[in-house]
Amino acid sequence: MLELYGCSAVSATRRDSLLQSIQQRCPRVVSVDAVFVHLIDSPDDSLLGSATKEKQILDRLLQYGDDITLPGTVDALRGGRNVVYVLPRPGSVSPWSSKATDIAHICGLKSFIRRIERGVVFVLQVAGSSITAEDVASFAELLHDRMTQVIQLVRPDPEALFSRNSAAALVTIDLLAGHTDGQTAREKLVAANKTLGLALSTDEIDYLVDAFVSGTSPINRNPTDAELFMFAQVNSEHCRHKIFNASWTIDGQQQETSLFQMIRNTEKLCGKGTISAYSDNAAVFEGPTAPRFGISRGEQNQPLYTSHVEDMPILAKVETHNHPTAVSPYPGAATGSGGEIRDEGAVGRGSKPKAGLAGFTVSNLLIPGHEQPWESDFGRPAHIASALDIMTEGPLGASAFNNEFGRPALAGYFRTFAERVPACAEGQTEVRGYHKPIMLAGGLGNVRPAFACKSRISPGAKIIVLGGPGLLIGLGGGAASSQVSGAGSAELDFASVQRENAEMQRRCQQVIDACVNLGEGSPIQSIHDVGAGGLSNALPELVHDSDLGAVFEIRDVLVADSSMSPMEIWCNESQERYVLAISPEKETEFSALAVRERCPFSIVGVATAEEELIVTDRLFKTDVIHLKMSTLFGKPPRMQRTDATRKVLYRPFDTSLTQYIPSATTVSARLYAAAERVLRLPSVASKSFLITIGDRTITGLVARDQMVGPWQVPVADVAVTQSSFGFDVSCGEAMAVGERTPVALLDPAASARVAVAESLMNLVAANFGALDRVKLSANWMCAASKAGEGAALYAAVKAVGMELCPALGVGIPVGKDSMSMSMKWREGDDQREVSSPLSLIVTAFAAVDNIGATWTPQLRTGVGEPTVLVFFDLAGGKQRLGGSALTQVFKEIGSEAPDVDDPSKLKAFLVGCQQVRELEPGLVLAYHDRSDGGLFTTIAEMAFAGRVGVEITLDSMKSVDDPIAALFNEELGAIVQIRHSHLARLISVFESAGFSSTDMHCVGKVYDNATDQPFTITHKSSVLFASTRAHLQQAWAETSFHMQSLRDNPICAQEEFALIGDHGHGGLSYDLSFTYQPSVGVSVRPKVAILREQGVNGQIEMAWAFTAAGFDAIDVHMSDILNGSTSLPGGITGIQTPDGRVLALMPHPERVTRLESNSWYPPEFEDVWKGTGPWFRLFQNARRWCGN
Repeated sequence: MLELYGCSAVSATRRDSLLQSIQQRCPRVVSVDAVFVHLIDSPDDSLLGSATKEKQILDRLLQYGDDITLPGTVDALRGGRNVVYVLPRPGSVSPWSSKATDIAHICGLKSFIRRIERGVVFVLQVAGSSITAEDVASFAELLHDRMTQVIQLVRPDPEALFSRNSAAALVTIDLLAGHTDGQTAREKLVAANKTLGLALSTDEIDYLVDAFVSGTSPINRNPTDAELFMFAQVNSEHCRHKIFNASWTIDGQQQETSLFQMIRNTEKLCGKGTISAYSDNAAVFEGPTAPRFGISRGEQNQPLYTSHVEDMPILAKVETHNHPTAVSPYPGAATGSGGEIRDEGAVGRGSKPKAGLAGFTVSNLLIPGHEQPWESDFGRPAHIASALDIMTEGPLGASAFNNEFGRPALAGYFRTFAERVPACAEGQTEVRGYHKPIMLAGGLGNVRPAFACKSRISPGAKIIVLGGPGLLIGLGGGAASSQVSGAGSAELDFASVQRENAEMQRRCQQVIDACVNLGEGSPIQSIHDVGAGGLSNALPELVHDSDLGAVFEIRDVLVADSSMSPMEIWCNESQERYVLAISPEKETEFSALAVRERCPFSIVGVATAEEELIVTDRLFKTDVIHLKMSTLFGKPPRMQRTDATRKVLYRPFDTSLTQYIPSATTVSARLYAAAERVLRLPSVASKSFLITIGDRTITGLVARDQMVGPWQVPVADVAVTQSSFGFDVSCGEAMAVGERTPVALLDPAASARVAVAESLMNLVAANFGALDRVKLSANWMCAASKAGEGAALYAAVKAVGMELCPALGVGIPVGKDSMSMSMKWREGDDQREVSSPLSLIVTAFAAVDNIGATWTPQLRTGVGEPTVLVFFDLAGGKQRLGGSALTQVFKEIGSEAPDVDDPSKLKAFLVGCQQVRELEPGLVLAYHDRSDGGLFTTIAEMAFAGRVGVEITLDSMKSVDDPIAALFNEELGAIVQIRHSHLARLISVFESAGFSSTDMHCVGKVYDNATDQPFTITHKSSVLFASTRAHLQQAWAETSFHMQSLRDNPICAQEEFALIGDHGHGGLSYDLSFTYQPSVGVSVRPKVAILREQGVNGQIEMAWAFTAAGFDAIDVHMSDILNGSTSLPGGITGIQTPDGRVLALMPHPERVTRLESNSWYPPEFEDVWKGTGPWFRLFQNARRWCGN
């Protein structure tokens, strides 16, 4: 084995943070550094000499990343003292290894290298004696992932690292021994249920005992651990949604409909445009018609990028990954995003993800040194991540996966909540919060019309697993996420968390895309993603959907850990895998597509007409599974749920604030204090630290991201994408999130209604036309086993499914539920519990008519005349503060919940917003809905985006006797900026839509030329509040700044924060040395190779940019070059210029060739550039150069 040290494994910022964390556990560590070590398994010693060509190639391949900077690190490595090795588990192959080994083989080293692995060597400086194993044990979890890595103080052992361990055996659970009446078998199964963490219910245990040993027609044999594990995953709450399909008795009254029936009611009444609902991995609904840009076979059978017009159905999906993110935030959130992306790619017979979203709800952050007055520390289980850890690592995981896969993350939300509140019994309290967090992952995509629905699989079809190998990770995720967290074993919790490999998933998506590009010649009959339960859920489900069975061979499944047992191979939840059924005659064609993309796949079985599931094992010469499909997918007794409505007396909130801040003796002083606190609350504050870590331009089809205006302030209400490429393509898709979970403690139904309304109030910033084109995803979460929470859930679902959505004409074709939102643990002799409020997260999706007509919150100046801020009050003057940011920052909850009192008023407002675009285009200059933080925050965020001063006047509003309640209530509402002369026209349009002018109020104006950008509030001719835009925005940005400082480079964070206070900072600017020139039609189109490697992304937008500029873009994979099927005249370096220079297309101008794909551009560009972005000139110049 050859051992080669590489670059630094940590940045300077990460190194400092790691040292601080280590010192909290082992104070005598005074310094830490980390270096990658590369371990090469070679068949001989030919690489030992540095002069050989092969060794030089290897050295160049391993030169990447940043140099080692700490003095003494290299010497310490040579001495081997105080070093800690973190290595892959013996017998396993890491994802990095598989990629690196592939690259080395491609570069001509196949005969010299069997495998390359990578570890990390931590170099520690300690006070006193050498580091001990006990020292390392105290901080080991900071250095390694215990599910996939080992940690040791000795040098790597090549025998242990590169050897293949013997496979573990299949296990049977002996139910038959001593069996007489079924009771003994039942007791054994109860014990296995606990040991294996199966989370089987009493009814399911009885069902299995009957099926195997004591029923009317028992199988009469002992079950295998694989069979039990599979049954537990397939029938878990996570997969089967038993609570949503249960029969309910509430307050002694038997309910007529299940929760799922009430959700389905929305599509029954409002299903216009829905193509697929509740039957696939995502919902599908009608989209615009646009030129689809993809690959077809051109002359000489070359894969040519071309466009042809077709319908573009939209798919929508939103998932949660709460339990894994609580246990291990980075991989939990990464695989949450990855799993949702696979859902979007596995619709029908193959589909394509397009844009994503991510959301987080956690308990109090408690940032060290910056704890807030409303934050309390309620403790947590030792093996569960803190809210701060989740929000430090989780967003990085979600963003990293989206980035590497090549999907922009364009929307989301972030909320913190943990508070002691009144309980049912008088005088008693309980803690409600998000120790079990919400990690939301969602997005939208497209599917070709002919591929929107799955075909029935034919008997004899080959069943394929496409993607990465199985690993000993993610065991029991479906069952684990269905339990109250902390109730089971910490080891089982860690075992249930998957690990991510986005590059592998991109390879899989390329294979799916290649099949779809074949049109009706696609080999795919049906496709499913591999998620909860692993292959044990995906493979049976694939064939069961077509009323078939299947025979599988367990040893045909690719694995990267030779020690895995049959159960572990069958049930692990290793990510980045899909299961497909293909026609037998298409096997060769499919194989060629996968080999070209270098995407692993294996044919693991065949579909059978007999509805039996058989899994054989040629190694151990036995059947791992042999069950009738009816046993696996049978129907244990329907769940019966009984609950009663909780009656809790909440005390009213003191809107004078005198009891909370007695030192503030005037209304103005209390208003200042309230504003400072509210702006720092994470649900209100800047989300910049969650956004800047993600790429918001990839795909080249982004039309509206989170950042608004020349100062790139993260306040956009809606995310918008373009349907397809084209400077004249104006149609697209939009999505927006709504949630108001603390309100559910006061009124669950109101919380659900407000969540729906908020998603629509955000979505309306996009030009979606008719309301019946809107589709919602509803993600329901609660602690269903807690008294009163089932009744709360039923009331909320009924309010949305049976009342509000039908009244609005909006359907819910997709959603998800997580029914175990509680954390229990022991702390000393005390039993602790933190349960979340009932939580509904709603995501609204719609097709968009004109992506250029999207409204943003940026207040405008220089529009030729004074402007006015118009407040649309959808609450009719009500100012209920329950569950608001204001109550939270004073450690209260309030007593009156905001609500949607009049759905017709909401509908009239939404219709009016669309009509004003149609009848009065350009009338609205800025738009922002009232939400967290109330009217004060709405207008403040608009001022931040426009870098302007504003004056708010409360006198025109209804019943403003209480300025604090008026400014901070979170009832439904919106602010619109218009020219003063256009006020009558605005009122006329909305009145014609049914929205009364009595609910429209002029509440403010914008200071056009005030250099200090004042922010003032007046009431009854008195100034209540006087501050500046800069001061308020820095308060609003402070939480994000502290998070960035902890996680990223603190110097950069400080520089960014300081710019907020610079009134003279001009933001983004365009200084062009050329004018717009349209592309000239060309009769000759030079061929350009869009050259790509395995797992890369971005080639589609690159191909379109060249195509639009006058080239024929040809798809060329490096596999084509290496196997000789494609040649490049002159080789890869064949194009030369007189001075030897080439154009480096960085940083990705192909993503912003359209005007709307730039997050901000000067308004005057719109008419001059005619949809073309300035960066397109690079591609035009390339075409002109070829012409010369």
